[in-house]
This record gives sequence, C-alpha cells and structure tokens, in this order.
Amino acid sequence: MPETPLDAPRTWAEFTDPADPDQRFRVDLSWLTSSWTCIFGSGCKGVYADRPDDGCCTLGAHFTDEDDIQRVQAVVDELTPEEWQLRPGTGKRGQKDPTQLDRWTEMDGDALKTKVVKGACIFLNRPGFAAGAGCALHQKGVRTGRAPHTVKPDVCWQLPIRRHYRHATHHDGTTYLEITIGEFDRRGWGAGGHDLDWYCSGNPEAHVGREPVFRSSKAELVALMGEAAYAELEVRCQAHLTSIRTFRSVEARKLLPLMVHPATVAAKTIGGKKR
Repeated sequence: MPETPLDAPRTWAEFTDPADPDQRFRVDLSWLTSSWTCIFGSGCKGVYADRPDDGCCTLGAHFTDEDDIQRVQAVVDELTPEEWQLRPGTGKRGQKDPTQLDRWTEMDGDALKTKVVKGACIFLNRPGFAAGAGCALHQKGVRTGRAPHTVKPDVCWQLPIRRHYRHATHHDGTTYLEITIGEFDRRGWGAGGHDLDWYCSGNPEAHVGREPVFRSSKAELVALMGEAAYAELEVRCQAHLTSIRTFRSVEARKLLPLMVHPATVAAKTIGGKKR
C-alpha cells in the first residue's frame, strides 16, 4: 500500500505537566490514537528494499547520553553467543573482552552508535539463527521478564514515537518548556529519511494493531512523560476516540481524516478495531 501524506491534518492537545508547572505537553492525538503497531517479521519490508529482514535496524542505533550507553552495556554483559549471533569473538589471550564498549560500538562523526556488521546493526540476529531473528537485546528482555524499553537504546524503543523539546515564550515574556509527543515520521530521520524505500508509521500495512498507540505503547509513553502526565494523556486520547465514533456516520465520513491518522483511515481500523 502507498504511504499516506506527511502533512495530512492532525488533531493536537495541550496540557500542563502535573509534575512540573513550567512544562507543557503538546500531543498528537491523531498519532497516539492510531492503530499503528510494529510488524517486524510480519510484513515489515525494512527501510531498504535490498534488506527486507532488517526492519529499521539497518543503520544501527545512535546513543543519546551516557545513561543510554550504560543501560545497554549492562545487557551486553549478559548476552551469550547462543543469544547474540554477531557477538564479537573472545579471541586469543590478551585480546579485549568481546563485551567491551569498543567491540560493539563505532563513531559516526562525533556520535557514538552501535556497530553495523554485515549490513545491519550488530545486535540484529538474522533469519535462521537458533535463538530467532530480531534484536538480541529485545529478545533478552523478553526472556528475562524485562520490558524491552529498559534494555534497548533510547532511539530503538522510542521509535516511531518522537519526543521533542522547545522553549516557548508567552507575550508577557514568561517562558515554559514545551514537550511534543508525536510521530517519528520520515522527517525524523533527517534529509535521508526521504530516501528510505519503505517506512512503517505512515503506511496502512502497519496500522493493524489491536489497540491504539497510547495503550499499546503505554510503558514507553510513561517513560517519556511520567505517570501523571500519561494519565492526562490517556483521558484526552479516550475522549478523542469517543469523538471519532460520533463522526463515523456516512454523512460525516469526510470529517474522519481531520481526526484520525490517515494511515489508520486507509487501513480501515480505528482504535485497533476494524471499521
């Protein structure tokens, strides 16, 4: 299916962060109530046509800060060769431990990222591997009862949710921090995002989730916003879905694209339910 336009109309909501009156959340209700879900291994075509089994793991993951690096390092120390297909070899006596940082990371300009090995991220177990295809970090989290967002690089568990900060100023000169929670679409990748051969967030093929994003990604959203702010978000998302049901009559069908993510409309799902 073709991807939907990047600049389709969206419905947004704003509210003050219950945990900090100097912060204000701006949230994309069209995205957060969409039926998007990750379809890795179930129809995902990968961001490049010649590597359909990679999903969005082809380029490796850039780290956001030291905490991000240390969280992943702790999981790397646990991974065995049976769990991690491309784990660096132990080597001869005197060589570095295979879990040392510089064995599984590399520099991209001034930024540290996971290494790309044999065409994709070093943590991506390929099809046919005994432990299964997919992210070795993600799989380790699942096997040990840990939420995937607690064991993977920030950029991996957040995608395709995007958190963006902006310092805003009122007309009276007072300021506040605006935190936007929305969709990490092609533009989130920078100029190169437009060159990706396939991308999930705007494609109806991925808008087949059983639950809307604000529910299926609750753990990630709580990590990004905090419990109190998520509770405020949940109220607004549920109210938005209630409003959508009002506009599902034939007479008001033309209004749906103003309230629902266009890929969810094209997939004929709303809030995880078939229309």
